[in-house]
Amino acid sequence: MPELITRRGWLLAEIRTRAGLWTTLRAESVLRHSPWPTSGRNTARKDLKALASRGELTIWHDQTTGRRAYTPNTGKAAA
Repeated sequence: MPELITRRGWLLAEIRTRAGLWTTLRAESVLRHSPWPTSGRNTARKDLKALASRGELTIWHDQTTGRRAYTPNTGKAAA
């Protein structure tokens, strides 16, 4: 039986594979080439936020523009 993967799991794997800051626009663009090509901007935004709330991503705030970007966490968080 093939291994099941969720959209967020797939996106997290892509984020860990590729370097740089991840914005909603970048996540939306990558999701267009995923098994979930109809995922839009709002889905990408919610997925990034959910991954950050699970501790998988770090949120970076730009105080001048008010925009957010995300990077993968590389270390283990304390429980």
